[in-house]
Order: sequence, then C-alpha cells, then structure tokens
Amino acid sequence: MTTPRFTVAEIRQSFLDFFAARGHTVVPSSSLVPANDPTLMFTNSGMVQFKDVFLGTDKRPYVRATSVQTCLRAGGKHNDLENVGYTARHHTFFEMLGNWSFGDYFKRESIHWGWELLTQVFLLPPEKLLATVYHEDDEAYDIWTKEIGLPPERVIRIGDNKGGKYKSDNFWMMADTGPCGPCSEVFYDHGPHIPGGPPGSPDEDGDRFIEIWNHVFMQFDMQPDGSVKPLPAPCVDTGMGLERVAAILQGVHSNYEIDLFAALIQAAARETNSTELDSPSLKVIADHIRATAFLVADGVLPSNEGRGYVQRRIIRRAIRHGYKLGQKTPFFHKLVDDLVVQMGAAYPKLKEQQAHITEVLRLEEERFFETLANGMHILDSALADGSQVLPGDVAFKLHDTYGFPLDLTQDVCRERGVSVDEAGFDAAMQHQKSTARAAGKFKMERGLQYDGLPTTFTGYDSLQEDAKVLALYADGEPVQTLTAGQSGVVVLDVTPFYAESGGQVGDRGTIRSEVAVFDVQDTQKIKADVFGHHGVLQTGTLRVGERIRAQVNAELRTATTRNHSVTHLLHKALRETLGEHVQQKGSLVDEDKTRFDFVQPSPISQEQLHRIEQLVNAEIIADAPTQIRVMDIEAAKQTGAMMLFGEKYGETVRVVDIGSSRELCGGTHVNRTGEIGLFKLVAESGVAAGIRRVEAITGPKAVRYIQQLEATVTQAARTLKSTPSELQTRLEAQLEHARALEKEIAALKGKLASSQGDDLAAQASDINGIKVLAAKLEGADAKTLRETVDKLKDKLGSAAIVLAAVDGDKVQLAAGVTRDRTSTLKAGELVNFVATQLGGKGGGKPDMAMAGGNNPAALPQALASVQAWVAERS
Repeated sequence: MTTPRFTVAEIRQSFLDFFAARGHTVVPSSSLVPANDPTLMFTNSGMVQFKDVFLGTDKRPYVRATSVQTCLRAGGKHNDLENVGYTARHHTFFEMLGNWSFGDYFKRESIHWGWELLTQVFLLPPEKLLATVYHEDDEAYDIWTKEIGLPPERVIRIGDNKGGKYKSDNFWMMADTGPCGPCSEVFYDHGPHIPGGPPGSPDEDGDRFIEIWNHVFMQFDMQPDGSVKPLPAPCVDTGMGLERVAAILQGVHSNYEIDLFAALIQAAARETNSTELDSPSLKVIADHIRATAFLVADGVLPSNEGRGYVQRRIIRRAIRHGYKLGQKTPFFHKLVDDLVVQMGAAYPKLKEQQAHITEVLRLEEERFFETLANGMHILDSALADGSQVLPGDVAFKLHDTYGFPLDLTQDVCRERGVSVDEAGFDAAMQHQKSTARAAGKFKMERGLQYDGLPTTFTGYDSLQEDAKVLALYADGEPVQTLTAGQSGVVVLDVTPFYAESGGQVGDRGTIRSEVAVFDVQDTQKIKADVFGHHGVLQTGTLRVGERIRAQVNAELRTATTRNHSVTHLLHKALRETLGEHVQQKGSLVDEDKTRFDFVQPSPISQEQLHRIEQLVNAEIIADAPTQIRVMDIEAAKQTGAMMLFGEKYGETVRVVDIGSSRELCGGTHVNRTGEIGLFKLVAESGVAAGIRRVEAITGPKAVRYIQQLEATVTQAARTLKSTPSELQTRLEAQLEHARALEKEIAALKGKLASSQGDDLAAQASDINGIKVLAAKLEGADAKTLRETVDKLKDKLGSAAIVLAAVDGDKVQLAAGVTRDRTSTLKAGELVNFVATQLGGKGGGKPDMAMAGGNNPAALPQALASVQAWVAERS
C-alpha cells in the first residue's frame, strides 16, 4: 500500500496545530463515559465535555478551544451498530475534530477558518466543496457567497424539513429548550460518476455528496412555547469526522480504505486467516477493536447491564464475524497490539493499559467461544426448514442460554434474509431485566434555576462562616422566606460547607440567624460555583438577604475527612499490591466508612488484603504532612498525579500529596497521615463483572470494630473452654469429632436401611416377569437411598425399584432398573414420572437416577402409580 498524502495521524495533528495557532486551547479528548452527565450513555460528539459551558453551569479559563474527541454510537438513542461493516461510513467508534468559541468569535471567523483549513492546509479543490445554511440565516449565506466566493448555486438553503418551525437539518438544538441555532454544513462532491444528489434534493441520500464538517452557531435560547430569544454570548461548535475527511484526503471512497483501517483490516485478516480484504466481517472486526479497546481503557468492562452490556454486544458481534470467517478459537484480543501501533501515540492510555485491555478481551472471548458453536447450531437448526421468521422463543433462548443479544441474532438473520419475531422475544423477555435500551433512557434535569452571584467556599480552612442568604427554594421553586417545618434549599454568598463531589458526601450542620435555625442535612452543587444547602427549618423564619452564621458539624466532617484521605492511600496500596490495571470505578466517602470500587478481574486473596492493610497503616504511622498545591491541569499531569475515573477536572486543579499518594482531588483532607489513626478493611466483594469493592473504616470506629472482634473471639473461646490463642486448635478438634459422629450416624443409617431393605424385598410385585418395588424408606438420606436401591437390585434380580424418603416438606427419590431391563425401562424416566406428581423433577442414568419433590402428601399415590407405569412399558 502506498503512503497517502495525509495520514490519519497527520490530519489529527494538522487540525490541532491550525487552531492552536489561532488562539485556541488544545483540550484532550474526554472519556467515552461522560463525566457527571446522566443524560448520555456514551460521549457521542465533541461538544459533550463542553455541555455545561453552553448551559451556563460552568466556566473555563479560555474562550476558544479545539480537540480531537473519541466518540461512540452503539447504545441508547445514538446507535449505529447494525450498519457497521455494511456501509462506507458507519462506525461504532469514531474521532471528531472540533473547534469552539464560548462567546468569543462567531460565524465569520468560523467559516473563514474552516475554508482556509480545507483549501489551503488540506488542499481540497474549492470547486469540489459546497455548503448548506438554514434558510433564514442570511448572515451565513452572505459570508459564503460574498466573502468566501462560493457560487450561489453551491450554497444551499435548507428550510424546516422535519415537520415544524426550526425543525430542520440545518437548525441545531441541545434539547427541547435551551441553547440552539442555525448551522452550516460543508459537503464534498465525489463527482457525477457516483450516484446521489446534493443536500436538500430528493436523492440526497446517495454517496456523491458527503458531509464533512458542520458549523453550529448557538445564538438563541429556545423557549417552552417554541419561540427563541437571542443568547447574550453566541457560541460556535464545529465537528468534522476524522475518518470521513481522511477518506477524501487519501482519495478513497470508503472510510474503511484509509490507512488506519487498512492496517487494522490486514491485522484482522491475519488473525482470521482470511484473504478477502473486502469482507464486511473484516470491517466489523477492525471497527469493533477500536470501540472495545477504548471502552476498556475508559473503565467499561463487559457485563449484563448498562454500558457494560453494550461493550459485551460489540465484542460478541466481532467474535461472531470472526467465527463466520472460519475462526473457531479466540483471536480478537490479539488485535490490541496492532491498534496500539496505529493509535497509541495519539492516545497514550492505550499503551499504558495494553496488557489489561488484552486480558479483558481474551477472557470475554474465551467465555463466549464456549457457547458460540452451540448457539450457532441452534440458530442453523431453527432456520433449516427455510422459514423466513425466527421464532421469538428461539431468539430468547439464544439470548438467555448462549449469550446472544437480540441484535446479534438479528444481524445473523439479516444476512440470511430472515426476520426475527421481536414480539415473541419481548413476551419471553418480560420477566427479565431491561438491558441496553433501558440503560440508554436517561432524563435531562437542569436542577434549580439560579442566576445570582456565586458561592465562595471557605471550608478548606474554616468550619464556620458569617454569610448572607442569596436565595431560598421550597419544592424546587424560588421563595423569599422559609418558615418553621419547611424543607428547602439555602444558597449563601460564602459557605464552609463542602458540597458533594469526588465521592465525598456533602457536609451537614446548621445555619442560624437571630431568630431561625436551619438544619443542613446535605450540601449539593446547583452549579459549578453555587452551593445548595438542603435541609429543614427547625425554628423561626429565614429570609432572603438575611445575615446568618453557617456552622459545619465538626465531628462528622473530621470523620469524613479521615476516610477521604485514607481512600487515597488505599488506592495506591491496591495498585501496588494488585497491579497498575486497578482503576477507580466509583467511591463513597462519609463519616462511617470509605467504599471503593475498582477494576479487578478476580477476588482478592486474604494475603493480599493483609498486605494492603499493612501498606496503608505504614503510611499512617509515618505521620507525613499533607501537601496541597493548586496548578493548571497540564502542569498537574506532569507531576504524575492520578486522575480518577468519572471525575471532571477544570483547567485549574488541586494536586493532593498524602503520604506517597498523589492525586487530583477537590475534597477535604487531614493535615498529617497520623490523624487517620488506624485503618481496617472490613469487606471485599464483587459488584459486577471485573469490578471489586472494598470497604474500610478508620480512627475510633476501627478501634471499636477490633474490640468487638476481640470480644467475639474471647466469648467463643470460653464457650469451647479454651483460650483465644488455642481457639483454632480447639475448633479443629471439635470439627473432627463432629465428622466422626456424622460417619457413625451414616453407618447406622446404612445398617437400618439394609435391614429395612431385607423386609422391603418381600414386598416386591411381579409385573410381566419384572420385580417392581415402590416404597418409603424411613430416616434415609440420598446416599442411603442409592445404596439400598443397589442392594435391592442385587437381591431381586430383574427389577425396577423406586424408594422415597421424607424430610419435613421435602421428598427425596431414588430409582433403579437392573441392566437387563434398561432397553425398555429407564431409571431417569421412571424417577421423573414419580417426581412430577410431587411437584419436582429429576433424572440420571438408565440404571440409576435421583429426583426430589415438595409435596409429601402426594407420595402414597405417586408410589402406587409405579406398577402401572412399568406394566405399560414391559
């Protein structure tokens, strides 16, 4: 393959360099998991990390920005999964080039710079480009035609083509209300030899004219009644798909022909022993390795719900396409190395987590390959009769038993021209948890409406503050007063209360005026710099504008601070003990405990837990001073500070050194590690596939916990007439004695059953030359039933036997058939016949089988039915 004029790597860098030279701050790609944004399953565009800026809930130290953002569209509302591999431009994972203005420049600069980049840097022929504008946007139209010089016939006005005012391909809205505005899209003309018409024409869906760049001009605020008001500071948001522009610059028609994908397709062909490089399956695999690897790097592991379920769907779809190509053993994880070669320089996290990503994908592959062949066999069998519809119950069985998500089954059926009975699948699925679709149904909540002054936080240095009431809320609505007994939210100009963030809960305490006492039960951020104190007014009346004294509950804050500081030491100890793959997936720090969720594929051994405790307590004993520095984000990264999963960091951050730990953190912390006092792990468990959780306590609570354990051990030793130091030996002796008694009891039961067996043999009836016995055996367990059946078979010669034992409301059954009769009588069928009458089931070998039931009252009739069953079959 010849080297293209512009490689993907060169396009990325050229774009960033171009806008950096024009005063834009280069902002790194954010995680595929949107930070603090419950409205999205995944980051699906470049503007997601700036959404709070557009909503007015956050500010950045810059007014111009540029980035290359990793995006994913494979779940929830934005889902391109089923098209991947079958079209030229659909992907699950893609990169979005973008530049933004936050109240700085507007349409003229955006359009001029876009044109300059396309024609003078990327050297695209001007005659190959055309633009669209919203039909009422005369300003953008004039810039394109009068300043850029595009002929009017190549600047297309797009009207309200989606059923209402402002419902247009060229009018962008963030939500039903809020920031919105016209947009201008740039298209590339591949030439008349490619079918399709220009945008706005009846055949615009063809492939001749391809959109490459969209300039969104946010200049209005959409009102609930559908009208718009001008925004005080209009913004610009642009987005250009890297893969699309690379295809154009490299002179190819399909995104899958660009240098990046060509290399990944070659790697997929190597691992699947394929020679047909145009195979859609290879395209699927090449696309999906990017999506799955970046998802793992951002902490999303395969699971059965939410984002993890989407991850599992993508992985299994790739594996299925490899299987389709004839690859019957795990292969997908081997492509991680090739991906790192292609994208590791631009995204260092891929290189840093290369081994972890490979291992996660390998384990998921091995798990799926164990059932893939059986699942495909069921699917093939169901469609072998030429049916054009796969029954819903079969689709559900594939999902429930073999891990085939519905869309994977639909993918296979689509290739064969077969549809899936989705209604039948849904009916079978109604008792199951909703998976990816439910995980994608989020609500957007803008919270309390507040447009006043910000809150100054002083809680790092003080636990009490004189302040002024800026706003009051009751039932979510602004009010001028709160009266005794009312729940509400108080906004202050200054506060020592820490608002919940970074896993640390909000402070509690009191707000007091001369006549009122407000019990603060929680503190939350209304905006990035506005704190809401949630609680109940206990006495008096509280008014907007009043002076008050805010007092944090010192005891709770101190305990919470201990637990937050020790979380940093715990995180470092986990990585040191278990490996660098440990990545935080969530935390909760309050006055009682610290709870920490993290990536870890297997349970933690007792020895590892002890080592973690030793490492943390060694840091505490060292009594090192805590160091906190405030610096810009890039300088902080250079210090090697840990950045935590799910946190959104501004351009200025706090670098917190606690012992040997260094993390970015906005929480409250001890002055010295010795203030933590004592650290004790109290729980370790799995909370999801590949995610473990530990809980720990500190200080006086840890001391009380150990004292309680000591009291329990001492009492147990007294009960066993021992000392704590001899307790283990004493327990082992007692267990050994108990096992000996159990053996003795079992032997006695066997003798009793044997003597009963001698009596039972005489009760056998002769049915067509077969000795048939169905009886209840008192005091027997499962082992005794089996042994007695075997003895009776030897004694009776040619026989069919069913023995039962009752323990409370449970019935145990054993059935035996002598080998000379197993051609017509099967012990498994016989025991199941009896068990179904008792509300149970069972099975086994032709000569010996076991079963159970839960209806002892039906046992006499069930045993009586055995003779007729044998007579019918002999």
